[in-house]
Amino acid sequence: MAVITCGDEGRTGDYAETVANVAGRVADSFEVTTREREEAFLSPLAVRSYETRGREHPDEPCRLRTPFQRDRDRIVHSKSFRRLKHKTQVFIDPPDHYRTRLTHTLETTAISRTVARALRLNEDLTEAIGLGHDVGHPPFGHAGEEALDEALRRRFGRRFRHNEHSLRVVDVVERGGRGLNLTMEVRDGILRHTGPEEPATLEGRIVRLVDRVAYINHDIDDAIRHGTLVADELPSAEIELLGPTGARRIDRLVHDLVETSESERDIRQSPEIGEAMLSLRRFMFDRVYLGSEAQAQHRRAREIVLAIFDHLAAHPEYLPERPGDLADRITDHVAGMTDRFALAYAESL
Repeated sequence: MAVITCGDEGRTGDYAETVANVAGRVADSFEVTTREREEAFLSPLAVRSYETRGREHPDEPCRLRTPFQRDRDRIVHSKSFRRLKHKTQVFIDPPDHYRTRLTHTLETTAISRTVARALRLNEDLTEAIGLGHDVGHPPFGHAGEEALDEALRRRFGRRFRHNEHSLRVVDVVERGGRGLNLTMEVRDGILRHTGPEEPATLEGRIVRLVDRVAYINHDIDDAIRHGTLVADELPSAEIELLGPTGARRIDRLVHDLVETSESERDIRQSPEIGEAMLSLRRFMFDRVYLGSEAQAQHRRAREIVLAIFDHLAAHPEYLPERPGDLADRITDHVAGMTDRFALAYAESL
C-alpha cells in the first residue's frame, strides 16, 4: 500500500490520485480475497457470501461489502430498526435500563454471531438475519401482536404474525414502498425465525434458536428487577442444570448448542439442555408473559391497539399512502408504531 506523507498535502492532484489508486486496488481484490478467505475458513455447510440466491430486483454490487454485509447495513439504517428502541420486550414503555425490542435484537444478534463463528458458518449472514428478525413487531410486545391479530381476524378475516410482517417491512414498507431488496437467504431467515418451518440455512437456524435463548434469560432478569419474579421462585432443577444467573445460563446453552450442532452437522441442542430451556420457557409464560400481573398490561395494550385499529378502519384518510389494500395499510401503520406513539395516539382519540 502506498504511504502518503504530510509532504503530499500540497500536491492536491497527486494526493487525490494516489488515494484513488489505493482504494481501487482494495476494491478490485475485495471479492477475490473474501472468496479465498471463506474457502479457507468456513465449514462446507456454510453459505458463501458470493453464492447467494440473489435479490428480487437486480442491484449494483458494492465493491467493498459482501451481499450479506449490504443487507446488514440496509437493516441498521432503516426506520423500522430504529423504532425498535421504543417497543416493548416484556414491560410496556419500560424504564431505560429494561430490555426493549432493540436491545433484545442486539443481544440475539451478538450471541448468534458467537455461535456462527464457533461453527465456522457465515457470520455476516447470521448478523443480517438477527438484526432484521423483529423489525415487523408491533408495539406492546406479544400482547400487541395478539391484539392486532384479533383486529385483523374480526374485520378482514386475516391473521397477523410478526415474522410475516417483518418480511413485509423489508420487502415493501421500507424506503417509501420500495423495500430494502434483501438477499433471499436473509429474507428466508427473517420469515422463518419463528413458526412451523425452519430456515433453509444453518445461519438462519442459529438465529431461530438463539432468539429463545436470549429472550428467556434476559426476560428473567427484567422480571426479577420489576418484582414480578423472585429468584428463589425459578424452577430449581432447570436452574441447577443451566446456571444461577442469566450470564451463566447463556454460556451453558451456547456451549451445548455449539458442541451438539458440530457433532450432528445441524443446529441442535442436546435433549437434556433443550428440555430444560423449554421448561424454563413454559415457566416464563405461566408466571410472566401470561401471568396475573401481566394481565392488566395486556388488557391495556389490547384496548389501545383495538381502538387505534378501529379508528383507522373508519377513517382511512388518516393513513399514509403505502402499497397494499386497506388491511395492509392499517397493519403497516399500527405495527410500525412505538409504544409511546401508540399511547399518545390512543390518548388523542
